Amino acid sequence: MSNLLLLLILLPVASALVCYFVRSSAVRKLTVLGTAVVLTLASVGLLMQGTFEPIAVGSFLGISSDFLITVLDFALLGVIFYLGLKHKSLLIQGFTLAQAALLVWFEIVMLEHDAVPALVGDQLALIMVLVISIIGSLICVFAIPYMKEHEEHLHLKKSRQPRFFFYLVLFLGAMNGLVLSNNILWMYFFFEVTTLCSFMLIGHDVTEIATKNAVRALWMNALGGLAFVIGMMLVYMKAGTLDISAILAAGPQGALMITGVGFLCLAGFTKAAQVPFQSWLLGAMVAPTPVSALLHSSTMVKAGVFVVLRFAPAYVDTFLSTGVAICGAFTFVTCAALAIGQSNGKKILAYSTISNLGLIICCAGINTPLALTAAVMLIVFHAVSKSLLFLCVGTIEQAIGSRDIEDMRGLYAKLPRTALITVIGILTMLLPPFGVLMCKWMAIEAGADTNIFVITMLALGSALTVVYWARWGGSLMCSREQDTRTESQPMLTSLPLMLLCGGAIVLSLASPWIYNSMLAPWLGTAPFTLSFGSLNSATGSFAVVPLFVVLGLGVLFAAKAAAGFRRVKIMPPYLGGANSSTDGTYIGPMNGDVPFAAGNMYLGELFAEGKLTPIFNALAIALIVLMLGGAI
Repeated sequence: MSNLLLLLILLPVASALVCYFVRSSAVRKLTVLGTAVVLTLASVGLLMQGTFEPIAVGSFLGISSDFLITVLDFALLGVIFYLGLKHKSLLIQGFTLAQAALLVWFEIVMLEHDAVPALVGDQLALIMVLVISIIGSLICVFAIPYMKEHEEHLHLKKSRQPRFFFYLVLFLGAMNGLVLSNNILWMYFFFEVTTLCSFMLIGHDVTEIATKNAVRALWMNALGGLAFVIGMMLVYMKAGTLDISAILAAGPQGALMITGVGFLCLAGFTKAAQVPFQSWLLGAMVAPTPVSALLHSSTMVKAGVFVVLRFAPAYVDTFLSTGVAICGAFTFVTCAALAIGQSNGKKILAYSTISNLGLIICCAGINTPLALTAAVMLIVFHAVSKSLLFLCVGTIEQAIGSRDIEDMRGLYAKLPRTALITVIGILTMLLPPFGVLMCKWMAIEAGADTNIFVITMLALGSALTVVYWARWGGSLMCSREQDTRTESQPMLTSLPLMLLCGGAIVLSLASPWIYNSMLAPWLGTAPFTLSFGSLNSATGSFAVVPLFVVLGLGVLFAAKAAAGFRRVKIMPPYLGGANSSTDGTYIGPMNGDVPFAAGNMYLGELFAEGKLTPIFNALAIALIVLMLGGAI
């Protein structure tokens, strides 16, 4: 058990060092592939061994592991402060100095330095390790050929891949350490490591806009780090321990504890890019696509929702719980609305990610077994489908030179495999019987027992979500062109895409058994029963396997009906009697030929990002202040 845990945390660190110091592309490729395989096997092995109680971690080279983490904490803050000086950011400098000062006070004056078991493995932690180690590894594998082509496009004289893969792989170890931590100080350290890694990866291309967005990400997450330290100190003042398992077992313990947990939730909000902190994640899309996939799907943003979920038992049935639910639901509906006005594929995915993270946080705030089921399962299904879609957009962008969904019309004629995988990825986010929609159904069921504001925002956000997914999917499927070319991709590009696509389908099909074997024991009170491949509750059921059977039959029928479509003559569109003699054009002003063109409506005036964002940010700040004020 201990060997597996150390492997999951320390192997990525060792592999990152190899990627950085051994400047051989062949060695780097083998290192990344080997790390991906070992992490995948280790995460599955840890799952097979089952949950485990908190365990201690011994010394390292004769140095206490807790002391080593403390030293690394201050070293990390020193690095972040230096970056604040380098980029002349007073916010980074101020937030970092405040963290360091509070940590000194905490370590020297407040903390009694009792031994605390460092690592724990409940069902939530094991599920998160699987998500990080498997999906994160596939993203790293995809990055091998992607970064080669990316640097060829930039015409770099000297490769930056050693540094890129150093932080990319290190990310995985930091995330595994965070989700397995039972000591709050350990969790804080790994929390800050992800902050540093995200800064370095967002600014990887060293352009002016990349640097600007990296600095913004750093100061916002430094604010989250400061909130984490304040929350940790307040929790310790009340509980007298850093042992997360003991804190959670005791449940809510008065205003001081609830306030401390409220600040921990605020730290989770910043890391998960909840409104009004969403701008750092939107800015992260300037980074190479594997960075976007890693930050938006399986790692950094999931660290934020994990913190809120991890401490949910400590604020159940409190005003803070209601406040968390309202803030999450607000992000869910507002970012779904902002996504409607976008045509940039990466930006749609970014807003969709923030929106879904808001839904997960809302479920953590609702804090019932049904809501927690929806939250954890949505983490899994969202990570698979969203990482798939980010990698698809990156592949498409390198092929056609654009990430605009309007430029993806007729994509099937040029990139049939990628287009089909992208459509499947979109459908897994949109339709039954796939897991994301099932989780939204669970969330709305859970929200029905809360206040009117939460359930209204969940219903409206779900409706808005349909608009931008259906529009994108429709654009991909509206091809009128014929092309006999076959798509050629490197194996390390196609393999992650195929595995993630298959995983999105298989995991949705297996969702009843995933719930029954992994979530029901963790929840204690099971909101669902399993029968005939369906999840049944007192208020309804989701017939997973029967719906998949219907879907399979529908796909077979559609394939048979469309078998001869390539032999059908494509006719020009009917243009209301104004067709000209040239196919695909109509008679326009001054009797001139005007080419026919199709395009989506983006309702720019109604869903104007520039106008709505300041309003949403102001409202979100007010909600967070009310949430923390109510807790105090």
